[in-house]
Amino acid sequence: MNDDQLLRYSRQIMLPYVGIEGQEKLLNAQVLIIGMGGLGSPIAMYLASAGIGHLVICDFDEVDLSNLQRQIIHSSQERIGQNKAMSARETLLQLNPEIQVTALTQKLDENSLSDHVQCADVVIDGTDNFDSRFLLNKICFDAKTPLVSGAAIRMEGQVIVFANQGEGPCYRCLYKDDADDTATTCSENGVLSPVVGIIGSIQAVEAMKVILSLGKPLFSRLLLLDAYTMDWRILKLPVDPQCPVCSPLVSKQSS
Repeated sequence: MNDDQLLRYSRQIMLPYVGIEGQEKLLNAQVLIIGMGGLGSPIAMYLASAGIGHLVICDFDEVDLSNLQRQIIHSSQERIGQNKAMSARETLLQLNPEIQVTALTQKLDENSLSDHVQCADVVIDGTDNFDSRFLLNKICFDAKTPLVSGAAIRMEGQVIVFANQGEGPCYRCLYKDDADDTATTCSENGVLSPVVGIIGSIQAVEAMKVILSLGKPLFSRLLLLDAYTMDWRILKLPVDPQCPVCSPLVSKQSS
């Protein structure tokens, strides 16, 4: 690291469980973030500021006026109509011009998404629909790439991390084929803007913990927030023996 980097990241480097070696791990890491909305905004901004060396950010949508209430990475009304990934890239490079930011502005098919997942040290899910989450989960499981999943709606939020190393559950153990998008989208139900900030910040912390092999990540543990009462709960997620993605029993039957 150069002198500017030592100064920029000094508050992290002074932590005994990070140090220079840990900061170098962050600088050498590549993180894929899917979705530059309410969750992706704080995730990307904190990871860029913390010195993740290469952020690959994906969103094919455009900035809308209603997004600005919570999607803080799109920093002004001048961004309205701009592609979200490009808008986010501009903000991230203003925060930290020393990192690399790759903006993916088209909707990825399974093959192209798989290519990006295989290149990533960690994948972070900031999407808002089950089709995208299910596809990302399957690709991460097949690639054995850790997945940090989060969601927020109304005054509620959740975070869970899937190690995808051959043991433990996956996202499909948590939600089934009949999961209803309309019950989980901000456009249908609303959301208090700081709640997505809380959840996204936790996702960023968990991604850094995975990269640094630090502490106890939320592997197979579902962290639940009720911001109305500010109550937190953690639930252990078991493997669903009928899961079509990760269950050894189902895999053996399919083969």
